[in-house]
Formats: sequence, structure tokens, C-alpha cells
Amino acid sequence: MRPRLCRRDLLRLLSAGAAGALGWGDVAAAHAAHLRKRGKACILLWMNGGPSQFETFSPLEGHANGGETKAIATNVAGIRIAEHWPEMAKVADRLAIVRSMTSKEGSHPRATYLMHTGYLPNPSARHPTLGSIVASQLAARDGGETADLPPVVRIGGRGRGDSGAGLLGMQWDPFELRAATQNPANTRPQVEPKRHLERLALMERLEGGFAARLPEEAADHKSLYRRATRMILSPDMQAFDLDAEPAEVREEYGAGDFAAGCLLARRLVEHGVSFVEVVANGWDTHDDNFSRVAKLAGQVDRPCAALLRDLDRRGMLADTLVIWMGEFGRSPRVNPRAGRDHFPRSFNAVLAGGGVQGGRVIGRTDAAGVEVVDRPVTVPDLFATFCRSMTIDPTVENMAPTGRPIRLVDGGEAVEALF
Repeated sequence: MRPRLCRRDLLRLLSAGAAGALGWGDVAAAHAAHLRKRGKACILLWMNGGPSQFETFSPLEGHANGGETKAIATNVAGIRIAEHWPEMAKVADRLAIVRSMTSKEGSHPRATYLMHTGYLPNPSARHPTLGSIVASQLAARDGGETADLPPVVRIGGRGRGDSGAGLLGMQWDPFELRAATQNPANTRPQVEPKRHLERLALMERLEGGFAARLPEEAADHKSLYRRATRMILSPDMQAFDLDAEPAEVREEYGAGDFAAGCLLARRLVEHGVSFVEVVANGWDTHDDNFSRVAKLAGQVDRPCAALLRDLDRRGMLADTLVIWMGEFGRSPRVNPRAGRDHFPRSFNAVLAGGGVQGGRVIGRTDAAGVEVVDRPVTVPDLFATFCRSMTIDPTVENMAPTGRPIRLVDGGEAVEALF
């Protein structure tokens, strides 16, 4: 049975001396900071592969390019979405649908990098992902304090072309979970907490020679072990236990890995995690697009809607930005294999919470779904909008290894109509 460590035990151990040798005085302060309500958080629902805008939130009615997909009404008059999303249709009053996203990048790895960082890949710098930006900036605003759990968590696999924390440093890299239903590996202490801390103190003394020769690498190694220990000894590890949720809540989210990921995302945000990404794979529908998207939507629709309702019920939605998007859209013209190919020229993204006003649509394309004809939104515009929601200054600069300052967002303007 895993030893449980309450805050009082943690403070007692820290004062005992073993943890003091490790410089653990900041642990208590960080834990106390996390106990108070954190101001902001972000959940990214990442549709890996590039979801078709026509079979999701931008159905093309009255044109052959719309294919066999029908549109349905939502709970907001005048807003219609694809038929595969009946649960999201019921929460459309919380959704802001951007139908005029536009980009020039149609390669999966490069577009994934772009939509996660706001930048195209560059050999001179590894740009931080949105999660690392959000977590580091919120921590800076809180005086450098973070929760016991990792500040950035990704559930369901790594996207192609993702750069992690990049130039911000490994402390902001995402903590990756292959599935929400599997507890994080190697997080169960094998000894009592006091003994565990004593072993860490001994390890650091034994590594003294290594630290003298390679101080930077040794500092990273020490930081990693300190953060890992803080995590596994924290009572907040209970956040990963989905069985602790009432049956009616689990039922609301539905079954499947993505549903479990959405539920875990809410639990993690409740426990102080700043950014959670939940990945749904399979959206690269070059063939059999219509039946495949219908099946995928069946796995994603209910959990997405449940997440929004759940956050709202708990008074968390106003401070939690929820983003639904992929790396690009799909082609208006259906190919001979009944599929849709890559199409970054016009696609969609959906935002909710975080100060964003729901029940609205931003932008539109022409009747054929090819060109954006009203309020084009570029990727920098979208990232500036994320920063606006999270009250982050997009002009903050970080230094690349080459000595060049790099802004969090490369230009762009927040879409004020969303607020």
C-alpha cells in the first residue's frame, strides 16, 4: 500500500534535516500556494491528424463540397454544426467557433509544431509549446510557485513535430501519460517518505564529483529528482485516480480513452496543473472520410460537452480556457477515395471558457469552403487570443541559444470579438 503523506507530515520531515540537506524548503511554500485557488488554467483538446472542418463545426450546406454530411441546429439560434456532434450542439452557448483559421503549412510535423508553438520550425531555436508558455508565465506571475503535480501534462500520445518546452528548459516539458486510465509509471514510493528523502540526500552527496565537473547538467538532474519526489509524495497524486469520481460523473463523460482523458484533465486542473493536453488520434482522413469522422466524433463529442458542463458546474470554466483544434483542415473537394486531403488555407478551431464569450461564430469562407472571405485568423492571431484569455503578455521575450530574443507570440492580434 502506498504511503500517504499529508501536509503536516511533509513539514515535519522537512524540518527533520534530511530534506533540508536537499534544499527542500521551497516545497512547503509551493504546496501552500497550490492550496489557494489558482487564477488560470488551459485544456487543449488536440485532434491529431487534422480534423475536417466540414464534418465538425463548419458544415458546408447547399454545396457539393459538403459531401454527405448534414448539419443540425444547436441551442443557439442560427448556429449549425455537423450532425455527428449532438452533445456539443447542446452546449453551443458556451462555444466560440472560429471558422476562418488560415495557414500555409500542410505538413503534419511542421503544422503540429506551428499550432503548438505559433512558430514554424527553425534550426536555431526550439520554440516552447503553448503548454510550456502558459505554465511558465502563470508560475512567474505567482512568484515562481507551482503545484506539486507537473505544471504541464499531455494525455494520449505525443504529436508529430512537437518541441516540448524548447528554450524554456526541461522543467516546463510536458509530463506524458499514454492513457488516462493507467496510473503514472514509477510513482509509487518503495519506502516510507522519510527514508526516501534520506536516500535522495545520500545520492546528492555521492554525486558531488559529477556536480563539480558538470554543474549545469548536475543542476538539471537534481531539479528533476526534486520535482519527481515532490510529486510522488504529494497527496495530490490522488488526482490520477479516476475511480474516485462518482459513478454519475464518469457516466456523463462516457467510455473510452478520450473520455477518461477529459475527466482526468478536469481533475488535474483542480489540483493546480496549469495546462493539460488531451490527444485524440486518427483524424488524417485521406480515405473513407465520412464514416471515419462519424466514428471519431462518436468518441469525442460526449466527453467534450461533458468537460464544459463539468467545469461550468464547478465554477471553473470562467478561469479555464478550453481549446479544440488540430494542425489544419481538410480539402473542400472530396478525393476519389471518398476522403479529404490536407488543407490549411481555411479550417476551424473552437474555444470555450477563459473569458471567451460563447454562442458565437467568428469568420466565414466562400460558398465552396475554399477561401476565407470574412475575418481571417492566422496562427499568431490565435496565439495572441490565447494569451489574452490567460492574461499573458505575448510580447515577453526569451533568449535563444544563439543570443536572439524570441517573443512568446510572433506578431498577431487577439480576436477581440471573442471577448
